[in-house]
Amino acid sequence: MSFERYKFSKEIDIEFFTTLRRRVNDYFKSNAISKYGNRSMVIKSIFMLTLYFAPLVLMLTGITDNVWILFILWVIMGFGKGGVGLCIMHDANHGAYSSNKKVNQWMSYTINLIGANTALWKIQHNVLHHTYTNIHQADEDIEVPLFLRFSPHQKRYWIHRFQHLYVWFFYGISTLSWVTVRDFLQWVRYKKKGLIAEKKARKELVQIIGWKLFYFGYILVLPMVILPVSPWMVVLLFICMHFVTGLTLSLIFQTAHVMPTSDFPLPNENGSMESNWAVHQLATTTNFAPRSKVFSWLIGGLNYQVEHHLFSNICHIHYRDISKIVAKTASEFNIPYHSQKNFLLAVWNHAKMLYWLGRTELIPPSPIKH
Repeated sequence: MSFERYKFSKEIDIEFFTTLRRRVNDYFKSNAISKYGNRSMVIKSIFMLTLYFAPLVLMLTGITDNVWILFILWVIMGFGKGGVGLCIMHDANHGAYSSNKKVNQWMSYTINLIGANTALWKIQHNVLHHTYTNIHQADEDIEVPLFLRFSPHQKRYWIHRFQHLYVWFFYGISTLSWVTVRDFLQWVRYKKKGLIAEKKARKELVQIIGWKLFYFGYILVLPMVILPVSPWMVVLLFICMHFVTGLTLSLIFQTAHVMPTSDFPLPNENGSMESNWAVHQLATTTNFAPRSKVFSWLIGGLNYQVEHHLFSNICHIHYRDISKIVAKTASEFNIPYHSQKNFLLAVWNHAKMLYWLGRTELIPPSPIKH
């Protein structure tokens, strides 16, 4: 059955999301604030772009030929690259960065600037992941290579017994795969599924190739030509940068959904889900480190994944405040609201979930309550 036919209930728990949306809207109206970004969002954007590009500029202007200093600069770039993804392009691609559509469009291109593609991201993330969160064969965030198992509905192989040990390496190379082959594979797959219009497919491919050439030109070829180290060292440093970014992004996103508290529901034979979309998001999503303001600032508010999934059209700078409304409303309607005390605990429980998925076929009881 095509995942495009999956339908969420429009009868169960409808009052919950109606009440929640009204309360969140009232919060913005009563405080006379916009749900989009503000000055702090602009400051954060400048900071993250500087964190990514400043080390590159320093290197290319010949600040040092010391390999260890160069290594540190590339690692900083790795964190900056992750920051651009988490704090800028993510909101922009959801239309939440600014009330101005043009601003969102231009800021969404920052993902192209760091090697990926905004059109493909919107399909994978905005459409497939946010609509069909944790649904087997629909949410591509849990559709992983055969040597990994992120859903109890995936076939289990003997190698999965060790995935909690080796998954971290593959997290590290995830963005390297993304900027080299994954975008092209996604283009082919989405074109076949009709998620990319036939008349736009060739134009999208040309844009993907063009942005890739630009990215590899300034991030790899230019340093090879200018830096006073051998080309293979530049390639190694480039891989290190991506390892930092890949590990950072993977941990933040996967600890939100592949957790012991997460549900992995399936539709019935008619394609119908047993809950409505909003309750589904709470059942499949987990917050972490809700008290850490600095950490939240650095990762684009994505420690509040529940709020992000329910209100992705709201800029992440507001998630902390509306999380109180979401938690209170969920409690009133007896709907689970999952949150890990801190990030390390979230990573630990994510590792436990991977261990469990690698060693048993059993499916945990659904946390969805009605």
